Order: sequence, then C-alpha cells, then structure tokens
Amino acid sequence: MSQVGSRPFNEQTVLITGGSGGIGAAISERFASVGMNVVIHYMQSHESANETARKCMKHGSQVLTAMADLRSKEQILRMQEKLDNHGMMPDIIVNNAGVSHFGLLSDVSEELWDDVMSINLKGTFMVTQQFMQSMIHQKYGRIINVSSIWGISGASCEVLYSTTKGGINAFTKALAKELAPSGITVNAVAPGAVNTSMMANFDAQEQTAIANEIPAGRFAHPDEIASLVYFLALPESGYITGQIISPNGGWLT
Repeated sequence: MSQVGSRPFNEQTVLITGGSGGIGAAISERFASVGMNVVIHYMQSHESANETARKCMKHGSQVLTAMADLRSKEQILRMQEKLDNHGMMPDIIVNNAGVSHFGLLSDVSEELWDDVMSINLKGTFMVTQQFMQSMIHQKYGRIINVSSIWGISGASCEVLYSTTKGGINAFTKALAKELAPSGITVNAVAPGAVNTSMMANFDAQEQTAIANEIPAGRFAHPDEIASLVYFLALPESGYITGQIISPNGGWLT
C-alpha cells in the first residue's frame, strides 16, 4: 500500500456523508475492502447505516457510524467531536449526502428551495469547512464531492437539483485552488444515471427510455461510482485536483 508520511493508505480514515445506502454504501464498502477506517454518516437511516457498517466490518475495517443533520452546524460539530474522541478524524472526506427533487420550477416553494440547498450545498460547505482543518495541519488530504451530470448540463424539471450540483462543481474548482498548497486535492464525481433509489422518480417505461438514450445502454452500478471515488482518494492521485469527472456511459461527452 502507498502511504502518507509514516501512515499507510489502508490505515487512513475516510468519512462518507450519506454513507448508508446506494452510492454511499458502495463507497463505504470499497474503502473498507482494503481495511481502512470508515466513518458512515447518516441522518435518518439508522438501520441502513448499521447494515452497511456490518458489511464493512467483515473486511476487518474499523467502522464508526455517526448521525447528523447536515443542515445544522451544531450537529456537525457534535459529529466532529465524536470522531475526534474515537481517534477517527478523516484524511479523506466524501461529500455524498444529498436529496433529489423532480418537478417544475414554478411549483418549488421558497421553503423547499432553502431545504434542498441546505442539504446538498450548505451541508457540503459546512462538513468540508470543519473537517479540512486537520488536513491542512497535516499537509495532506482528499476531498471528493459527489455531484451529478445535471450539475454540468442541467435538466428540465430538475432545476433545483441541478442548481445545487452546479454549485458543488464551482465549489470544487475554487476550493481545489485554495487547498492545493496544503497538499489537499478537491475533486467531484458527477455520475449520470445510477441504479439507486433516486431513480424511483421514474416508472419502468421512463427508465427504459432513459437507458436507451445512454450509449452504454444501461445505468451505472453504484460500485462503478465507488471505484472512481476510491481512485481519486489514492495518494498517487495527488496531481488530480479541481476536476469534475462524469462517469455517464457516454451520455454527456
């Protein structure tokens, strides 16, 4: 295994927000597969977080689950204190937590706009701001933000969601420049259609129509997204920063 200073890569700690299901669970298990220390954040999915934790522990990984509403700085600070008390401050942050929204912009209330913005964009900002301090101190770290193809191209009837992910992309590019002198990389993974519960907004006929638009002819599997996140976290990926990488089966080129 590659290492940072005297600490091998597989002895580092990764924090995955929204790490209990779908893409987040796949990412958690990918890092656990090499024995890394894994922190699985969740907001409400307690049982899913525990199930993912059990799968991770089968690899011999040290696992911690942490509940926090990412709209609340107070709860993020409590999560940070918990991680610090367990000696599991992250070397790698994967900002995966997020909610989707499908509907006409004319039907979006101010309250809904603020709520989705707070979870998807403000939550990413607050988690990163709090946990990057230890990375700056050690002059090493990886921040990987899970965005979306719609943050690049935009999507009709997903204006709110697209806006939050476009914000994540700009956040990624700007922060990469700010943290590069501290040995920290910041990148975003912007998947196309992935076979997760987020696709539940579409019925079977609509899902088939979407898959037919994709040159690869199918949705991505969460493990394929997790593999890219893992690659960006490696020490040897240290010259890749400020990039928005979109695994989308050729849907957007």
